Amino acid sequence: METVSNSVTPDMWIAGMVLIVAYVLIFSEMIHRTLAGVIGAVVMVLTGMYYGFYSQAEAVAAIDANTMFLLTGMMTLVVMLKPTGGFEYIAIRMAKLSRGSPKLLLIYVSTVVTIISLFLDNVTTVLVFAPLTVVIARMMGINPIPYLMSEALLSDTGGVATLVGDPPNVMIGSAAGIDFNQFLFHMGPIVFVSWVVTLLLMLFLFRTELSQKIEGVLDLDESRVLKDPKTLIAVCASIAVVILLFFIHHHYDLFPGFVAWIGVAVALALVRPDPEELLKGIDWSVLLFFMGLFIIVGGVKGSGLLDLMGMELGEIAKDPENLLLTALVMMWVSALLSAVVDNIPFTVTMIPIIAHLETQGVDVMPLWWALALGVGLGGNGSHIGSTANVICVAEAERLGIPEYRITPLFWLRKGTPVMLATLMVSSLLLVAFFDFYRGQ
Repeated sequence: METVSNSVTPDMWIAGMVLIVAYVLIFSEMIHRTLAGVIGAVVMVLTGMYYGFYSQAEAVAAIDANTMFLLTGMMTLVVMLKPTGGFEYIAIRMAKLSRGSPKLLLIYVSTVVTIISLFLDNVTTVLVFAPLTVVIARMMGINPIPYLMSEALLSDTGGVATLVGDPPNVMIGSAAGIDFNQFLFHMGPIVFVSWVVTLLLMLFLFRTELSQKIEGVLDLDESRVLKDPKTLIAVCASIAVVILLFFIHHHYDLFPGFVAWIGVAVALALVRPDPEELLKGIDWSVLLFFMGLFIIVGGVKGSGLLDLMGMELGEIAKDPENLLLTALVMMWVSALLSAVVDNIPFTVTMIPIIAHLETQGVDVMPLWWALALGVGLGGNGSHIGSTANVICVAEAERLGIPEYRITPLFWLRKGTPVMLATLMVSSLLLVAFFDFYRGQ
C-alpha cells in the first residue's frame, strides 16, 4: 500500500482546477464537449509536465484502450448494420407490440435493454439500441428523448446487478474474490428495486411526452424495409459471435475490446464494405471526447487527489462501529464522484484501500457492495457520468433537431433525480439488511 500525503498539495490544486475548468466548459456548453475534452487533456498534460506530477507516458497509459476498442468495434458493426434495414424491421415489430402506446413502448424497450445489460456490457447494449430507438421514434413520429434517456439510465442500473454488467464490477469481483452467482445474489434485489423506481420515475418525468397514442402503427409492413438481407445476416452472425464471446471471454483472458474487434474482423471478411464509407459512419467526436476525459482524470489521479480522498474515506472504516456509516459514505461519495469523473479510476483507487483495511481486521464485504452500487448508480447523475449516457446524447445530436437535444441541464433535471432516488432506496435496503451484506 503506497503512502499518501494527508494534506492537499499544490499539484492537487492545479489538477483539480484544470478538471473544474474543463467540466465548466462541458456542462455550460460554451464549446462542444469534444473540444473541451481535448483542450482540457492538453492543458492537463502540459501543467503536469511543468509541475512534475503527470507525464506524456502517463497520459497515454491513462486512456482506457479496452474501452476505446470496445466503442470503436461496436460502432463499426452498427454502421455496417444500418443500411440493411434491420433496425427498421425490429423497430416496426416493437412498435406493433406496443400497439401505438408510447408508455408501453418505453417499458418494453427499457426492459429488453436492462435484461441484456445484465449479461453484456451496458456500453455494447446502448451502442446497438440507441440508433434503433431513433429509428422507432422517427417511424412513429414521436420524441426519442424519453426512450434514449431511459435506455441509458436503466442500462446503467441493470449493469450493477451482475459481475459482467459493468467494468468496475469485474475489477471488484476479481479483487474481492466474488463470483458471478454471489454478485447477482447480493446485488440483484437492490438493483431490481432501483430498476422499478427508475422506470416509474421515467414514466412520471416524461408523462407529457408519453401521453399521446400513436395511430397507424399496425398498418406498417416490416417485410418491406429489408434492403440487404445478405449483409444483414452476415453482420448479425458477427454480432452473435461477439455476444457469445462476451459470455465466456473472462475464461480465456480476452479483453471485451478485443472481442468486439473479432466480430469486426468476421464482418469485414464476409461483407467487404468500402472502408472510406465505413469510417464516415463512426462517431469520432465521441471517441475523442472519451480520450480527452481519460487523460484529464488520469492527471487528477497522478496528482494524488483521488488517492487522498480514498484514504480519508478509508480512515472512517478503521472503527468497526462505523462500518455501516462507512459503507453508506462509500456509496454516496463514489456515486457523486462517478457522476463527474469516470468511475474506473476511482474504482482502481479504492480497491487497494479496501484490501488494505481487510488486513487490519475490518469486515470489508459491505464496502465492496457499497462501492459497486455507488460507481454504478452514480453514472446516472450527469450526461457524462457513464459511457452509455454520452452515446445516447450523441445519438440525439445526430438528429439535428434542437428540440431533441439532451443538454447537460436537461439531463440534470431528469437524470439526477433518478440517481438520488436509487441511492436513497439502496441506502435504506443496505441499512435494513446490513447483516446480509456483511462477510460470513
